[in-house]
Amino acid sequence: QLHKRVPFKAAPQGTPNSPDANLPMPEDTGIEDMIAAVEGNDNIKVYLNSTVTKTSGAPGRFSVDISAESGGTTTENIGSIVQATGFNLYDPENLPEFNYAGSPDIITNLEMEALANAANGGPIKRPSDGKEITSVLFVQDAGQNSTDEDRLPYDSGIGDLVSIKQALYFKHHNEGCDTTICYNNLRTPGAAGEDFYRSGQKNGVIFTKSDVKEVTPGDSITVKMHDKILDEDAEVKVDLVVLDLGMVPNSGPDPYAANEALEGMSDEDRAEELEAQEAHAADETSVKVESILNLDYRQGTDLPHLKHGFTDSHFICFPYETRRTGIYAAGPVRRPMDIRQAMDDATGAAMKAIQEIENAGQGRAAHPRVGDLSFPTFRKEGCTQCKRCTVECPFGAIDEDEERYPQYNESRCRRCGTCMGACPVRVISFENYSVNTVGAQIKECDIPEEWDEKPRILVLACENDAYPALDQAAISGVEISPWARVIPVRCLGSTSLSWVTDALNNGFDGIIMMGCKRGDDYQCHFVRGSTMAAERMAKVGDTLETLNLEPERVVVEEVAITDIDRAPQLIKDMEETIEKVGLSPFKF
Repeated sequence: QLHKRVPFKAAPQGTPNSPDANLPMPEDTGIEDMIAAVEGNDNIKVYLNSTVTKTSGAPGRFSVDISAESGGTTTENIGSIVQATGFNLYDPENLPEFNYAGSPDIITNLEMEALANAANGGPIKRPSDGKEITSVLFVQDAGQNSTDEDRLPYDSGIGDLVSIKQALYFKHHNEGCDTTICYNNLRTPGAAGEDFYRSGQKNGVIFTKSDVKEVTPGDSITVKMHDKILDEDAEVKVDLVVLDLGMVPNSGPDPYAANEALEGMSDEDRAEELEAQEAHAADETSVKVESILNLDYRQGTDLPHLKHGFTDSHFICFPYETRRTGIYAAGPVRRPMDIRQAMDDATGAAMKAIQEIENAGQGRAAHPRVGDLSFPTFRKEGCTQCKRCTVECPFGAIDEDEERYPQYNESRCRRCGTCMGACPVRVISFENYSVNTVGAQIKECDIPEEWDEKPRILVLACENDAYPALDQAAISGVEISPWARVIPVRCLGSTSLSWVTDALNNGFDGIIMMGCKRGDDYQCHFVRGSTMAAERMAKVGDTLETLNLEPERVVVEEVAITDIDRAPQLIKDMEETIEKVGLSPFKF
């Protein structure tokens, strides 16, 4: 929704309301001009007070239903989507020690901005009685960087800059106003951040390193704190208290939150759990988080989240892209940021969206295997409807048809092959990449005879990080074991257990699977490929036991593209392991 904006009018330097003629003036953001330019552009349609009620289709051919509050619905056919839904402030009601509801003179940083706007260039007055404010205290990081339940475990990063800016409002317009900023760790990021902080100091803003313990309403607001410099308790009375609240992403429900329980389940239990989830979702009485995109996807209605609720849009592996191909994220829905960073973010997302439309028009995969024209196919007669492919696809590219068989949307697919590795009956393949093509490479490797006493090590290396690291190592002159045979794979998530059993049966002495860094700080171009491979290979111990082989013969390693020394060393380590446990008995 487009809210009415009243620009803050700073007093001219040298006027009575500006006691310091050298005080820096707030800059005009230019937002009003930007709105006018958008509304005046014939190539831009603006829908106000509207909601996206359904999004279907695929990159290059999305269909979006837009419903207005009046009840009418319009369908737009578009090529790409950018979600820039911004942020909400953390709820101050979760901070009882600050008594936000107890007084209109205890306000949020967003309400402080509105209060300055309402002053319209004159003295800023407190909400309760219209009195000109003579003292104000800012409480930094309210509810942030906390391990307590229902509070933010992260810091939004820009709150200190915002508070310094707002403190300078009072120095501009409220002559003689006592202005205090209570902080724990002061952060002023950006090239000019330190100068901005010193500007606040120069113009009389008081910075005190302290923990605010309690805020009590009254004719004057009483603030109790512990001064960390003097190591003593203090108490002050002020006209106004401003809470620096964190930025919470304005995201829809996380489609994978319910699927965490599926990890480690058997195929039968997994199918039962999925059916139970679908029945719950269909129940009209079930509580639903409000959706933003309302995606018509098997894998959920909105974009997947990172651990703090921000949209998963990896800054290294797929910046601005999301786990829904053709849909991009920009602004604080990705991470906390200020207006300048959000503008740069929007530019990056728009460039990605343009690239996607061009690739879709040429029939190519959107990201990241941009030139790949292949797509996955499956043999329906062999499918067991286990749902592994539909659940494990990181990009929501697989739906289900009326008979509950996989139904691929090739335009959403990023050609990682995760579905291929997930399939227990090996019925999924690509025209130029399949279980059989890699299996044939494994079988064609020459295995030395027993009397040659030469180990043979199979390396399955991710083509995005591990394989380039080995390639760069060779270019740099780093020795790589001559006993290793390296086969690149699209993603470690595409690894089939049959490759492991075939390699061991053919006489390979050891197997190293090199994938990307996984976990919360993953660096996998296909999001969960490395994690899924590690989960699958955790079960390979049973296979090794049936073959009377040592479990250390098969390892999964995390390798970054910069590991040009470590990647060859991992192969060397496997050589030493084989020397310790002996050559494979399947050579003999």
